[in-house]
Amino acid sequence: MPTHEEDERFIREFNGLNREEKRLFRKALRDFIEDADTGEFRGSLRVHPMKGQQGLWEMTWDGNDGRATFSYGPSPIPGKRHVIWRRIGTHRIYKSK
Repeated sequence: MPTHEEDERFIREFNGLNREEKRLFRKALRDFIEDADTGEFRGSLRVHPMKGQQGLWEMTWDGNDGRATFSYGPSPIPGKRHVIWRRIGTHRIYKSK
C-alpha cells in the first residue's frame, strides 16, 4: 500500500464534492491503491502523465468526468510509492487556478 499526503487545495476540493462524487472517488481509490506500488494501473482508472506538466499525473473515473491529479514524492517506506494528491473534481479543475 502506498503512503500518501494531500495538498490543502485537494482537501478543499474534496470537501466540496457531493456525496455521490466522494463515493465514486473512494471506489476508484481502492483500485488505485491496489495498483500503485507496481505502477501498473488497470485501464479503468486511465492513469497517465499529464501533457506539459512535468511530474504530474492524472487519474479519471466515472465516465471520464471524475478526475484527480497527483505526483510522486519520496516515500518513508522503502519499496512503496508515495502519492501526493494535488487536485480533485471534474474536467473543470484544469480550467481553474
